[in-house]
Amino acid sequence: MYAVFEDGSRQYRVSEGDVVQVDYRDADVGSRLEFQRVLLYKGVDDLQIGKPTVAGAQVVADVVDHPSTKLYIQHFRRRKNYRRLRGHRQHYTAVQIRSILLPGMQESAAASSAPASQESPPHRPHRSDGA
Repeated sequence: MYAVFEDGSRQYRVSEGDVVQVDYRDADVGSRLEFQRVLLYKGVDDLQIGKPTVAGAQVVADVVDHPSTKLYIQHFRRRKNYRRLRGHRQHYTAVQIRSILLPGMQESAAASSAPASQESPPHRPHRSDGA
């Protein structure tokens, strides 16, 4: 079972338990986020494609971490004594997908009462631009 949801200008394909890096949100670690713009839902035997979204569906996630990556941008022109090095730190919010809910579904009691595990799986950003 998986879903495709949209956050900002990016789309993410997720299953329950996946860890995804989304744009930075000012949310505490352990808090819950809900993504309402579900574009596609694929279950065991059904497929729902939204036009443009699946009505009433949502993806529920818990905030795991606030990682950041440092990017270096270097400009160089040969034989001109021109070298520029700039840095930029991009902040993200890592969320773990707790459940994918369709209209009329409730989050299971076992999933809502179970605490998040202490060890986090490796961070694998899901990108939809093919890179």
